[in-house]
Amino acid sequence: MPPVTVGVSLKMYFGHRVARAWLADAADIAASTRAVADGDVEFFVAPTYPQLIPALEAFGGTRARVAAQDAAEHDAGAYTGEVSPAELAEVGVELVELGHAERRRLYGETDAVVARKTAAALRNGLTPVLCVGEHDQVAAGDALAFSTAQVLSALRGASPGRVIVAYEPVWAIGAPEPAPVDHIRAVTSGLRRLLADLDDRPGSAVIYGGSAGPGLLTRLGDDVDGLFLGRFAHNPTALREVLAEAAALARR
Repeated sequence: MPPVTVGVSLKMYFGHRVARAWLADAADIAASTRAVADGDVEFFVAPTYPQLIPALEAFGGTRARVAAQDAAEHDAGAYTGEVSPAELAEVGVELVELGHAERRRLYGETDAVVARKTAAALRNGLTPVLCVGEHDQVAAGDALAFSTAQVLSALRGASPGRVIVAYEPVWAIGAPEPAPVDHIRAVTSGLRRLLADLDDRPGSAVIYGGSAGPGLLTRLGDDVDGLFLGRFAHNPTALREVLAEAAALARR
């Protein structure tokens, strides 16, 4: 059985001292969660750039993995302020979050930009965590069509390799509750079928993000490969609960 995937993006909520304390807690949780240690649950964390090296140090000796929150479309050169995917891979980062709704809204990232960044990530051996999702609340079929178009655009021309698609409907990000379970299941199951039909994306997964927290993964069941957590994972107890849910699903 493929692993159940649980990711956490810390966005820019934590300063360095608070982040190091949280990373220490997360490392303890990863080490003490047998399903993570056995590889039945894939657990990754995306901190800020200055927190990447402390995260790699904190997770040393565990199977937890470190992701970056973004990466440049270029490997090297005169690109002031950018972060090279090649350098991320060099220091031990394994995944990179791309195309998040905030990057699109605040910094004008288009589908074309996301596609170039996805290609750069894959050619450098990074697993893209590709964020997709509709802006407004629409029928599940329309949401699936929109998200499918985003996935295919991002992967067009990219090297073969695994991707993690994070379905994050924009209208659910930061909301009091996640999207309705039936809506999520309809979209994520459709995206899973899409990836299964792509011969050059073996082992790919579809996870849900958007006000995700404890209890949701159990309700979603087999129609999703995991969760992408935000603020609810700031509480280590909630993170432990979600990883326990993931472990229970992995054992089924």
